[in-house]
Amino acid sequence: MPDAAAHAPSPTPAPGAQTPHGASHPGAEASPARSTRPAAPTRGAGVRDLTQGPIARTLLVFSLPILGGNVLQSLNGSINAIWVGRHLGEAALTATANANNVLFALIGLIFGIGMAATILVAQAMGAHNLPQAKRVMGTSATVFGLASVAIAALGWLLSRHILRWMGTPAAALDLAQSYLQLIFLAIPLLYLFAFVQAVLRGAGDSRTPFMFLVLVVVLDTALNPLFIFGWGPVPALGISGSALATLVANAISLTALLLWLRSRRHPLWIGRSERELFRPDVALVRTLIGKGLPMGVQMVMISLAMITMISMVNSYGVTMASAYGAALQLWTYVQMPAMAIGAACSTMAAQNVGAGRWDRVGGTARAGVLCNLAMTGVLVALVLLTDRHTLGWFLPDGSAALEAARHLNRIAIGSFVFFGITFVLSGVVRSTGAVVPPLIILAVAMWGIRVPAARWLQPLWGSDAIWWSFPISAVCAALMALAYYRWGGWRSARMLPESCMGCPAEVGGQPPAPVAAAITPAAGGAPVADAGARPAAA
Repeated sequence: MPDAAAHAPSPTPAPGAQTPHGASHPGAEASPARSTRPAAPTRGAGVRDLTQGPIARTLLVFSLPILGGNVLQSLNGSINAIWVGRHLGEAALTATANANNVLFALIGLIFGIGMAATILVAQAMGAHNLPQAKRVMGTSATVFGLASVAIAALGWLLSRHILRWMGTPAAALDLAQSYLQLIFLAIPLLYLFAFVQAVLRGAGDSRTPFMFLVLVVVLDTALNPLFIFGWGPVPALGISGSALATLVANAISLTALLLWLRSRRHPLWIGRSERELFRPDVALVRTLIGKGLPMGVQMVMISLAMITMISMVNSYGVTMASAYGAALQLWTYVQMPAMAIGAACSTMAAQNVGAGRWDRVGGTARAGVLCNLAMTGVLVALVLLTDRHTLGWFLPDGSAALEAARHLNRIAIGSFVFFGITFVLSGVVRSTGAVVPPLIILAVAMWGIRVPAARWLQPLWGSDAIWWSFPISAVCAALMALAYYRWGGWRSARMLPESCMGCPAEVGGQPPAPVAAAITPAAGGAPVADAGARPAAA
């Protein structure tokens, strides 16, 4: 299942006041007449209030730029691999593959922290608490900056040792080292660019990250052949040129993005008078790490499970390994709608959690499940109808692996529909701060079901056991996610302790306005949460 977030103790909230993640305190009685929440911060520069408007349409519009960005990044990687593989040889392609595995692991380390920052920003924006959102922005930027510089320095020094530990072939070792060292120098740019994109999405802006991601892809694609082969005064750098293209493209794009945010006076831009917000807030750092690590661990678990699956496939020889490799290339694109919708659901749900709009949290889950069923279902059907041609894109003409690829694809590809349900519901429950249950569900699905099924059923089913382990584990994961969404305690989870939220530091000399929301009480005065209890797919 590729899964592929000022601290004086406060008294118990008064009736109708919000708890840290925006829900009414249990037992509170909110006035149904009118909200006392302050007006939303300026919604210029692409910032969007996801607590208003038609749920399904808002979710779809918000998710499309995320989907487009995922497609662009995959295409960029494929194009760069063509330049390296076709023109620099197999050793160079092996070098980049090994180095990129290291990069993927490093991205996994900070993926969860970025998700935690996104959820915190989204909750604050949903609560119309701009000072809190900027406080999260400042602390997170400092954490990301310091971590990325430390990783870049250590990685540059230890590149060769890391590659040897990975068992990189000797013929590719020197090439991989020169490539990886430049990639490590680019880590601060990659991290900060990804971080800024994440918090912008948390603020409801998915179009701006997409625009600047387009800039990255265009620059990287254009600079790769220039730096690899040289032209005019630019020397030919070979494989190092590919890494340099990544560094330069991200440097230019990050600079342009920051200048754009400043020129547009973006609500989250931290000006000179607010520099104290870059001083790390201890409570926020604890939350970023405590809530982010479980989400980051999921990336590590997925990587290890995929390595285990590949090792099983390799035991059946080159033909089967090639067939599986072709299917993996295709599945990268098949899973993208579910991943984009799931990411959009997490942000949209977090804003509505911050606003106390539990009816819209449930509506977001239902809309996300339905959008996934429609988009992923249609894509799966199209792939099945055209599998000979689509799989043939990744295999040589007349390859004996084509029929094997079609066979395994027909067994496994339907699992991505169920993966999408899991991804959507996990994103929604994480929006409150419930990050451990999705991790447990993933662990059970991957290591309690998929890997054992693939291994133990091989004596009966042969290689088909590997392919059937995908839908078996995906269905089980979806059922567990639905059960936890329906009966779990995620609605009472929170990102920050009660004593640490709702009292942000003054910004620009002005204390923040109090945040409260009117929530229609259910019987007994508790907030209406059951609206999100039963998604359409339940």
